[in-house]
Parts: sequence; C-alpha cells; structure tokens
Amino acid sequence: MIGKKMEEALNGQVNAELYSAYLYLSMAAYFESGNLPGFANWMRVQAQEEQFHAMKFYDYINERGGRVILEQIEAPPAEWDSALAVFEAVSAHEQKVTALINQLVDLAIQQKDHATNSFLRWFVDEQVEEEDNAGKIVGQLKLIKDSPEALFLMDKELSRRVFATPASAEGGT
Repeated sequence: MIGKKMEEALNGQVNAELYSAYLYLSMAAYFESGNLPGFANWMRVQAQEEQFHAMKFYDYINERGGRVILEQIEAPPAEWDSALAVFEAVSAHEQKVTALINQLVDLAIQQKDHATNSFLRWFVDEQVEEEDNAGKIVGQLKLIKDSPEALFLMDKELSRRVFATPASAEGGT
C-alpha cells in the first residue's frame, strides 16, 4: 500500500510527464511548420517516451493500491526563435524533470518507501540519458550556427529516430 503523501507526489509526476509529452508535441508542430520534418520526428518520438513514462507512474500508483487523479495539463509554448532555442528549452526542461524525480526519490527515502525508491531508480537513470541527448543536440546546433546545409543534414539524421519500449521496462512497471 502506498502512503498518501507519496501517492499525491506520484500523481503530480504523472501530470508532469503528460505535460512533457504535450510540450514536445508543440515543439514537433513548430518544426513541422518550419519544414524540418526530422526535427519534428525527434520531438514526436520524445513525446511518445514521455507518455510511456506517464503510464509507468500511472500503473505503479495502481499496483500499489493508490488512486490516479489526473489534473489539467498546462498549455505549452508554441513559438521559439530557432532550432537551437527549442533544444535549449528541451535541455532546461529535462533538468527540471530530473529535479522532480530527485524530489520523489528524497520523499521515498524520507517515507522509508523502499518499493517506490526502487521503482524510481529507472527514472533516475533515464534522466541522465535524457539530459545527455538534449545537451548533445544543443552542442551540435551551436557548432553549425547558421549553416542551412548543416541544419538539413542534422534534420535528415534526426528523422531516423524511432520509439522503442526500453528493454528494462518491458516486463512491468
């Protein structure tokens, strides 16, 4: 059985993950409107990952005898100045999500909720990867500056990304 305080915090994370998916879909729409379908694809895959994360929290709350309470999702921004600005926003957002996950781990430790602490380890590791991916793209975009040719090549590369359920997450929550 999950404690009320942890249940409320995990419900907040469901909302945060769904907002992340919404944000990345907005970014995908921005790239689609700018004729950068590869960048849009990268964001759509990112949105799928965030929906997957939300459902992991959703399922975990239910498995622990809690109740999922869905709240309103805030509207995300719709405009950015450049591809670099978008990925700088992605990087900042992923750092914010990392802080939220770390707060959940701290709460699990404080509440002596070992099951939730164990569950959250996957997300701690996932956030290292999320921040790294965003940071690398920010670095590449800074390197290419205003080169349309390089942006085109990067768009082509980002079009190859596909969503795959993480191997360590297929067997359950």
